[in-house]
Amino acid sequence: MPDLALQPQVITVSELNRIARETLERNLPLLWVAGEISNFKRYDSGHCYFTLKDAQAQVDCVMFRHRAQLQGWSTRDGMQVEVRALPTLYEARGKFQLNVEVMRRAGLGALFEAFERLKAKLDKEGLFDPARKRPLPRFPRAIGVVTSPQAAALRDVLTTLKRRMPRLPVVIYPTPVQGEGAATRIAAAVAAAGERRDCDVLIVCRGGGSIEDLWAFNEEIVARAILACGIPVVSGVGHETDFTIADFVADARAPTPTAAAEMTSPDRQELSKQVVHLMRRLSRNAVRALESRMQRLDFLSRRLVHPGERIRSQLGELRHLASRLSGAWAHALDQHGWRLREAGLRLAASAPAVAEWQRGCAEIARRLRDAARRRLEKAAEALARLDAHLKHLNPQSVLERGYSITQDRQGRIVLDAAQLSAGAGVRITFSKGWADASVERKGNSVEPDR
Repeated sequence: MPDLALQPQVITVSELNRIARETLERNLPLLWVAGEISNFKRYDSGHCYFTLKDAQAQVDCVMFRHRAQLQGWSTRDGMQVEVRALPTLYEARGKFQLNVEVMRRAGLGALFEAFERLKAKLDKEGLFDPARKRPLPRFPRAIGVVTSPQAAALRDVLTTLKRRMPRLPVVIYPTPVQGEGAATRIAAAVAAAGERRDCDVLIVCRGGGSIEDLWAFNEEIVARAILACGIPVVSGVGHETDFTIADFVADARAPTPTAAAEMTSPDRQELSKQVVHLMRRLSRNAVRALESRMQRLDFLSRRLVHPGERIRSQLGELRHLASRLSGAWAHALDQHGWRLREAGLRLAASAPAVAEWQRGCAEIARRLRDAARRRLEKAAEALARLDAHLKHLNPQSVLERGYSITQDRQGRIVLDAAQLSAGAGVRITFSKGWADASVERKGNSVEPDR
């Protein structure tokens, strides 16, 4: 909120009321307020205006149409109620008021708390587990109804069952559905239905009402009885927006008693339509099957032949096959004869000329001998030339012509006088024999000194 003391300008009444409204809404949260209704008035617009008061004070309240139309019970002056509202200020008139969102009768808060505690307890024990819920029979032999004989819900159920399946037996287990001791009576009726087994499915129902009117179906004894019942149970308590503990424990929950009757009974008209549809399908299938078999019979009748006719046909086929076999044998013999003659001609043409081959072999042998003799002669001449060359190069032949070989003490052949020194010993090899000598003098001239 702005600090007004620091503002030199003067604000308007509208600004003042706006600041006051924002301050209220920011500092006072949404809360529950209890009191007595007075001066209640509902306008044509659907908005409701009233005063909520107690012994010491009062406050104006407004409940707009979109909130009021959700309330399922009538409001009048003098009722003790609890409202869930937001404190605010109506700026146009500077009036403090409560903007009501939800209204309930005084004391219902305790009932809601008891409802939530029991619901949490039973849920923890597994009474609401979907896995334990039983399926409803599709074609029950009889239907049981636990409700008050004077209740409009019973008339709705009976009317619906008569419309859907007139000849379906209905067993009524009468019991009060509200007031003191109603929960015990309802539980006893459910237990009796489960023990007697007069029906295949059980409807537990009553019409709509306030939470106090439906409270008998929120009692633990009723929930335990529905759980222990030996037949499937359908809960059809109140209107679509009403929920009770019995709804959560039952095998199926219907929004209304009429819906419970529809849920548990087959529809005669729908079954008649299904039967007619199945009969038509059966008729069509029978006609198609008959036509198929008639067509197959015609096909088989065409294949049916007199045994004599079949034998004659097979004999004709055998004659034809014998003729084909005979022609095939003759053709095969001709083919083999031609092949045999052709092979004889080819064999005769390819027979070897032995005399000519003998003459050719003799000529080849002669030529081979002549070639071998010439080759040997050439080889002898070459060998003689090589022998002459070898003899010419033989050192012994050189020595025989008067030459000698001089070697030093190490056995090296002396080719140059410079290799020797005066007094050096040498060995001289002759054509026959050798002799050791010493060098007295030497010279570089090839001609001997005189």
